Amino acid sequence: MRGRFITLEGLNGSGKTTQARWLSEWLRAQGIGHLLTAEPGGTRLGKAVRELVLGQPMDSRAELLLFLAARAQHLREVIRPALAEGRHVICVRFGDSTLAYQGYGRGLDLEWIARLQGFVSPDLRPDLTLLLDCPPEVSLQRAGRSGGRFLEEDLDFHRRVREGFLELQRREPERVRLLDATAAPEVVRAQVRRAVGELIGLAAEAGKEGT
Repeated sequence: MRGRFITLEGLNGSGKTTQARWLSEWLRAQGIGHLLTAEPGGTRLGKAVRELVLGQPMDSRAELLLFLAARAQHLREVIRPALAEGRHVICVRFGDSTLAYQGYGRGLDLEWIARLQGFVSPDLRPDLTLLLDCPPEVSLQRAGRSGGRFLEEDLDFHRRVREGFLELQRREPERVRLLDATAAPEVVRAQVRRAVGELIGLAAEAGKEGT
């Protein structure tokens, strides 16, 4: 039986990486087989793309195509094999980030991006996406230097990205769960566990030792 594909999305500084790590620790405490990964990254190619894209200015179309190339490799080397083995995959960022950042943020054509994403991954989409939402004023203050040159963009860019994420959630409310990332991290953690527990049939209260 194929594992479930779970993604965490949101602005830089919204808490995705922390919540993904806590989720992984909780699943490990229950003996649930899973894999924790992130984009861009997860493979040698993905890490090289991350350094390249975050480290220097480039045309928005080049940025998009590099991210998609990294995703194609990530799917082949990491995500698909883990799912085929029956392990759940937790991934920080996936296709929704591409639409939000390169589509809504950069202004590239959304239908064109969707077609390209369909070419890269025609038959695999997340079973559950956790959107950690907060105002960009908050996320940028939290992010520090973790977003590379994306943090150099003006506030309007980050507002467009946020609105892009929210629009995607409005379109697919069953897949994309909206979580208030301005709440205390422990509150968000409980909400993440509840949503994932419902997906995989595991009670969110299980494994208190993982709290």
